[in-house]
Amino acid sequence: MAGVMFDGFSSQRVRTRNADIHLIRGGHGPTVLLLHGYPQTHACWHRVAPVLAREFAVIAPDLRGYGDSRGPADDADHRAYSKRALAEDMVEVMTALGHPRFHVVGHDRGARVAYRLALDSPDAVRSLTTLDVIPTLELWRHADKAFGLSTYHWFFLAQPEEMPERLITASASFFLEHTLRSWAAPGFQFAPEALAEYQRCFTPEVIRASCADYRAGATTDAQDDANDEASGRRIRCPMLALWSGLTASAQEVSQPLAIWRRWADDVRGRHLHSGHFLPEEAPDEVLAELLPFLRSIQG
Repeated sequence: MAGVMFDGFSSQRVRTRNADIHLIRGGHGPTVLLLHGYPQTHACWHRVAPVLAREFAVIAPDLRGYGDSRGPADDADHRAYSKRALAEDMVEVMTALGHPRFHVVGHDRGARVAYRLALDSPDAVRSLTTLDVIPTLELWRHADKAFGLSTYHWFFLAQPEEMPERLITASASFFLEHTLRSWAAPGFQFAPEALAEYQRCFTPEVIRASCADYRAGATTDAQDDANDEASGRRIRCPMLALWSGLTASAQEVSQPLAIWRRWADDVRGRHLHSGHFLPEEAPDEVLAELLPFLRSIQG
């Protein structure tokens, strides 16, 4: 449900070929698709979406398997939760809603779906904004001791089925709260309504799907990136990249903007004074960069 965090928004479900997607929508104007990350839901946009809705039509789904959306069981090749599969969901959702062309903004895992959308469905994506990521293939290339210690979940969640699921489910609330707290800037407090939503949705089914998501990240997603790199396939739409100045993505991976320029034709961006959760920790800074960027896109 849209609830008090999204006044004026309505809730809806859209059935795609392989998933049942829950979303909220509000506002009028050019369309902006907002995609959340791990371990969250569409609720992560509660400080950004209402402002965007003053001049844009805003759609914020729960990704396949997250929140109140449902997806299939994982498969042996982890294609069911690949970013390509999740991006295909979004194309189907947006087409069903009457928005065949749109801006896409993604945070964390949602940013990985967002850039896959821009690569696989270039005619649908007017612009791309990524929050606190670099391409999956590049992340694995830069993985080292510091990355493994600070971002261990990339390795843990990708372990074979049932091991991470069982360990997380045994103390799901602790794992969720530890993850949120350790990735945010020291002292940051999530809005109680948003935190309650993350806790409500961190079910055994969601835990299972999110592990499948990370298994795809370690296998098929990296391979899809490698195939695109080898073929010279690039992101052609205008792109804005924002990242945290306090987390490993900024401190331990040098020059995210330079990295993205190896993948995209038209990239701008900068780091923000925030922990990992940019839409909640630094909404004013995000909007200060995002709104002029979206307004500048013609056609």
